[in-house]
Amino acid sequence: MAASAQSAPTRIARLREVMAGQGIDLVALAPGAHMHWILGWHPHPDERPTLLLVGREAASVLVPSVNSEDFRAQIARAGADLPCFPWRDEDGPVAALDEALAACGAKPGCTLSLDETARADAALTLLRALRLSDCRFAGETVGALRARKDEGEIAALRRSAAVADAALEAGFAAMRPGMTEREVARVIRETFAANGVSTSFTLVASGPNGAYPHHATGDRRIEEGDAIVIDLGGALHHFASDMTRMAVIGEGPEGYDAVHAVVEEAVQAAMAAARPGVPAKAVDDAARGVIARAGYGEYFVHRTGHGLGLEVHEPPYLTATSETILEAGMVFSIEPGIYLPGRFGIRLEDIVVLEEAEPRVLSALPRTARRIG
Repeated sequence: MAASAQSAPTRIARLREVMAGQGIDLVALAPGAHMHWILGWHPHPDERPTLLLVGREAASVLVPSVNSEDFRAQIARAGADLPCFPWRDEDGPVAALDEALAACGAKPGCTLSLDETARADAALTLLRALRLSDCRFAGETVGALRARKDEGEIAALRRSAAVADAALEAGFAAMRPGMTEREVARVIRETFAANGVSTSFTLVASGPNGAYPHHATGDRRIEEGDAIVIDLGGALHHFASDMTRMAVIGEGPEGYDAVHAVVEEAVQAAMAAARPGVPAKAVDDAARGVIARAGYGEYFVHRTGHGLGLEVHEPPYLTATSETILEAGMVFSIEPGIYLPGRFGIRLEDIVVLEEAEPRVLSALPRTARRIG
């Protein structure tokens, strides 16, 4: 299923425009989300160096011989014309890398934008070949292009979000006092799998465990009066989902409703602040201000949001210091939270598409707590 109408040559051309504007001579991408954005595919990353090398005028691929024929087929499928330079295990990658660099016009001392997810051994091999001691990162080049989604990508993310909604509903439907966190998580994972989604994470944090923002789902049994944080995500045809909602067993803990109302107000403030042309830090400030004024500032211990696309966490990041200017087409989370040690935690997370007028939420589920029992 195609997630975008843009071909690999079109995306490489867009990348070269960014390179020219930033004075970048070479972009080097390892197997991962950046390469996937260009080619619509990437091989499994392992210890054998594989690099997509994009120069100002030409591009090439360094690839292990064991993967070369598959890589050529994938390049053809993407509509690209990229020469491959395979290397064999007994020879090592250095000679093939020199040839690949020459083919794309890269010379020692050039200005490099390197995939920040590349393995250290592959990155060091490339830096040595180019006689460089430093580089910039591809998050500033390919990442800047990936941050603004096209209609096909947004449609793919919407489909992924719909499956996440179904998985959360299944978790809520199964949840009962006496179940363990792991048992609820298993229902969510099974629902993801039944809908063709690979599970990225299932955080189920019950009672006092909810005060840990990144709690490791465990064997605690759900009890009457618990507040429960469920944060889940998966990948449908490579496009991620991410959402957090709350459940309450019975009456819930003392003071829950008032704290939930503060977090919901913070979400709404962040939504109102998120507009094209606004710095990302303004969205964080809007959410953080609501929580601080309510007296819970010290209990909001993470950023307000992060981008989402081929990865669960990608630019833009909505932090107190981020100067990134938001643009229409960006997709990111808004997820303020309050975490009260020994009592409970509350996080409400929605993924939004930033449109010209306002953000549009992908999930169809309300942010009100699901009352169980």
